[in-house]
Amino acid sequence: MCLIAFDHRPGSAWPLRLVANRDEFHARPTAPLATWQDAPEILGGRDLEAGGTWLAVHRCGRFAAVTNVRDPRLKRPEGAPSRGALVREALTCPDLPAWLDRLAGGEATRFAGFNLLAGDGRRLWHLHRGLDGVTLREVPPGVHGLSNASLDAPWPKLIAARQGLTASLRHGRWPDDALAAMADPHPADDAALPDTGVGLEMERRLSAPFIVGEEYGTRAMSWLGWHASGRIEIGERRFGPGGVELGETQLRWELSPTSPGTA
Repeated sequence: MCLIAFDHRPGSAWPLRLVANRDEFHARPTAPLATWQDAPEILGGRDLEAGGTWLAVHRCGRFAAVTNVRDPRLKRPEGAPSRGALVREALTCPDLPAWLDRLAGGEATRFAGFNLLAGDGRRLWHLHRGLDGVTLREVPPGVHGLSNASLDAPWPKLIAARQGLTASLRHGRWPDDALAAMADPHPADDAALPDTGVGLEMERRLSAPFIVGEEYGTRAMSWLGWHASGRIEIGERRFGPGGVELGETQLRWELSPTSPGTA
């Protein structure tokens, strides 16, 4: 996952509403949004190369999503596990806050740089593993954005995604306006680009909310609405090389708030 905008409103009719784009190499094998055959209590897309995922929910009432951190100075540890495994662990660990504390205490450094969002409909946490170390914080209520830096870093595409989500909620056009902002393929002006150490040409290419490419680009656009009644509404649009749309899935899921145990 490379771009997420979300509205975190614990105690409201909609505790969480979120839109997200997954950017990836088109050749990487991927399964579309569905319940997992080996873990039917998990609903999400799946990376078939490493077995993890970028965004998923658990029927017990948990959500998690991960993005990479873009910083060439941050070296990948030898033998690092796939960052997609963090989402599954967040969904299935017996005690989510305790597991996050262990990661923040040092276990996160086993992985390459990442951002992890994880929550239970009441509390939402952000765990950042970057060049300066590992930080864990509880996300305050409100509209936020996350890309390949830390939470709410003012990158142009993150600002655009957050504005699209805000407009969608304000005008009662959820998720349409939010998805329209996520589908924007136009790069940002050079003056607004971040400098993440990958060079100007690459910064331009990665600055659009929706990345179009033959080998690498936006492969999935997801949206999630978590209703206080315990209903999850989730959708996914899938794209191939050149941004060609390949299909769409929309599902509703009723949560069963029990412990995930060791599922």
